[in-house]
Amino acid sequence: MIASGPLSHLSLRTRSALRMLLSADVACGLSVALGLLLISGGVHLWLGALAGASAATGVIVASPPDRPGPRRGKLRQMLPAPLLGLPLFFAVQMLHHAPWRLGMLLVPATFLAFLAMAWGKRGIPIAIAVMLAMVFSLATPPPEGLHQALVRTLHMALGAGLYVVYATLANLALNARYRVQMMADLLLSVAALMRTQARQFRAPDESDDVREVAAPLLGQLLREQAALADQLQATRDLVLESPRTPRRQRLAGMLMTVLEMRDHLLASELDLESLRNHPRHASALTAIRGVLEAVADDVEHLADSLMLFRRPAAIVDRRPELAAIRSQHEEAHEHVNRAGPSAAMLARGLASRLGHLNDEAVRLAGLARGELAPDLAIVRANWQMFVSPTDWSIRPFLALWRWDAPPLRHAIRAALALAAGYVIAVAMPWGSHDYWILLTIVVVLRGSLAQTLERRNQRVAGTLFGCVLAVALLSSHPGPLELLIVMTLAQAVAHGFAVRKYTITAVGATVLGLVQAHMLFAGASPTFALLERIGDTLIGASLAWAFCYVLPSWERTQIPALVTRTLAAQARHARLALALGQLHSVDTSPELEWRLARREAFDSLSALVQATQRSLSEPRAVRPPLEPLQRLQAHSYQLLAQLSAVKSMLVLRRDRLTPATIEGPLARAAARIEAVIGAAATGRMSDVDDTTAPPSLPAGPIPLPDPFDNDVSPWLLRRLDLAIGLATQLQADAARIVQTMATESPTPQAHAA
Repeated sequence: MIASGPLSHLSLRTRSALRMLLSADVACGLSVALGLLLISGGVHLWLGALAGASAATGVIVASPPDRPGPRRGKLRQMLPAPLLGLPLFFAVQMLHHAPWRLGMLLVPATFLAFLAMAWGKRGIPIAIAVMLAMVFSLATPPPEGLHQALVRTLHMALGAGLYVVYATLANLALNARYRVQMMADLLLSVAALMRTQARQFRAPDESDDVREVAAPLLGQLLREQAALADQLQATRDLVLESPRTPRRQRLAGMLMTVLEMRDHLLASELDLESLRNHPRHASALTAIRGVLEAVADDVEHLADSLMLFRRPAAIVDRRPELAAIRSQHEEAHEHVNRAGPSAAMLARGLASRLGHLNDEAVRLAGLARGELAPDLAIVRANWQMFVSPTDWSIRPFLALWRWDAPPLRHAIRAALALAAGYVIAVAMPWGSHDYWILLTIVVVLRGSLAQTLERRNQRVAGTLFGCVLAVALLSSHPGPLELLIVMTLAQAVAHGFAVRKYTITAVGATVLGLVQAHMLFAGASPTFALLERIGDTLIGASLAWAFCYVLPSWERTQIPALVTRTLAAQARHARLALALGQLHSVDTSPELEWRLARREAFDSLSALVQATQRSLSEPRAVRPPLEPLQRLQAHSYQLLAQLSAVKSMLVLRRDRLTPATIEGPLARAAARIEAVIGAAATGRMSDVDDTTAPPSLPAGPIPLPDPFDNDVSPWLLRRLDLAIGLATQLQADAARIVQTMATESPTPQAHAA
C-alpha cells in the first residue's frame, strides 16, 4: 500500500500547480511584489504620483538579482544593478531630445551590459537590470530640462536604494523558509528521477518496442540528472550556509542523504539489461519497479509536508518487500553459468541495491521528523568548499577578450541587435513607444539559438495575452491605487515564474511594463496600445531570432572543452572512489575529496548533456557529432553507476570483503581507468598500451557466489572489470568525437553566419 500524502487527494495537475505556488521562487516573487508596493506606495504618498512611478522603476531595476539565496553576500549581489543602472538612466534622460546621440549611447552601453554574462548565472540578472534602467528611462516623457532629469533619477535612486535594503532584510527574514522550500523542491526532483528510473524496470513482454524506448529513456535520464545537478548546487548554496542550529543541521543532513540516494539510484540500473533478457523474471522486475515507485511516492509526500508546514509522516521500511523478491524458479532449477552471475543472483543484487535507496529514504524521513541526528562532520568543517563563491572576481572579465569567447560574441550580437531595433523603433509611426521593441530584444536574445527560440515563442504568446489584459485594464481608467495594486500583482507573477514558466512571466512582465509606462507618462491614453505592443513584440522577437546567426557561438565550439572536462572529472572520481584507504576507515579528509570529485563528475557531465541538447536546435551544418557524444554521455553515466556500486561495497559491506583479495585489483583498476580516460582527456590516446597493461582481474572466469551468504569480493572484482571496460569505451568515444569534428568541419557559410 502506498501511504497517502497531504496532496494525494488532488489531481496530478492541481498538485503540480500547488507545488509551484508553494516554491521558493514564487515566495521570492511575492516578497519582491511587497517591496514594490511598500516603496512605490510610500514614495507616492510622500512625494506624489510621478515620484512614486520613478521609484517603482528603481525597484524594478534593482529586483532581477533578488533570488532565493544565502544570507552571506546578499548585499554584494544586489548592489551592482542599481550602481550601474543609475548613471545610464540619467544619461538616457539627458539625451531624450537627441535620438541619434541617444542611439550612440545605447549601443555601447548594451555591449558593456551584456559582458556581465561572463559571470554566468550571477551576471545575467545584472545585464538585464542595466538594460531595464535604459529601457524604462526611454519610456518616460522627454524631460523639460536638467532639473527634471535629476529629480527623476533621484526618485529612481531612492526606490532602488530602498529596495536593496529591503531585499537584504527580506532575504534574512525568509532564509529559513527558503531552505525548507529548496529542499522540498529538490526532493520532488529526486522523486521524479525515481519514476523515470522505474520505467526501465519493464520486462520484454510488457512492450513491443523496449529497444526503441531505451535510448529516449536514457536521454531523459541524462537530462533529468543534468537538471538535478544544477538544482543540487543551488540547494547547497542555501542549505549548507552556516549549519549551526539543529534545524539547519537537519536540513543539511537531509541534503547529504539526497546525495547518497542519487548514487544508489544510479547504481540501481546495473545488470538490468541482463536480467531483462530472462523472461521468467518478469515478476521480479515488476515487483522491483513497484517498490521504486512507492519510494518515489514517499519522497513526494515528504516534500509536500515540508512545503505545507506539516510534520512529515514516517516512511515505511520496504526492506521486507525487497527481501521477498525472488525469481519464479528457484536457483537450483536454473542453468548456472560459472562465467557470470545467474539471473536469480542479479535479481537479488538489484533488490539489495534498492534496499540501500530505501534505507536512505527512511533516514530522510527520520531527519525531517527530528528523530535522527545528522552526521555533519564534513559539512561543519568544510561547507565553504561546496558552495558557490559570493565575491565578484575580475577573472571572468579578463578572460573575455578572445574572439571565440561566447560572452564577448554575445555582447557584440546584442549590441548590433539593439542598434537595429532602435533604428526601426525611431522610424515607426508610434516612435514614443520605441522602448518596447528594445525590451523584447533584451528579454528574448540569449546566448544560444535553442534558448532564444524558446524565449521567442514564450515571449510572443505571453505578450499577446498580457497586452489584452493591460489594454482592457487601462481602458477602464483606473486610479493610482488600483494601478499600484495591479503592478504589485504583475511584479509577483513576473518575478516568481521567471525560471519556471516564462510564458506566465511574459504575461506579468507585459502588464507590468505597460502599466508602468502609463504611470510614467502620467496617464497617457492607451489608445491603439494593443496593436502597437503586438507589432513591437513581433519586431523585437524577430530581430532577436535573426541576430542569433550573427557571430554565432555554436555549441560545437564548446564541445571539445566540455568533453575534456568530463573525462578529467571521471578519471579523478575513479581514482578517489577506488582509493584503498577506505578499506580500513572512512576518514573525513579523503571522504571530502571524493565528494568534491563526485560533484565535479556530475556537474561536468551535466554541462555536456545540456550543450548537446541545445545543439539540436542549431543548423545541421554546425551540429557536433551527436551519436558519439550521446554514447560518451551514456558510458560516463554507466561508469558513475559502476563506481557508485563499488563505493557502496567498500563503505557499507566492508565486513564482507577480503582485503588481501581486492587491494591489488583496486589499485590496478584505479590506475588503469585514470590512465585510459586521462589519456583521452589530454589527447594522448597512443600513450595507453593495451598489451602491457596489467589486468584488473585474475585470468579466467570468476565464480560468483550468492552475495547474501558469502564474501562479496568476487562481485567487487566484477564491477572493477566492467568499469575498466567502460573506461575503454569512453576512450573510443572521445577518439571518435575528435576524429569526426576534425573531418566534418562546419561549412564556410556557417562560419560566416
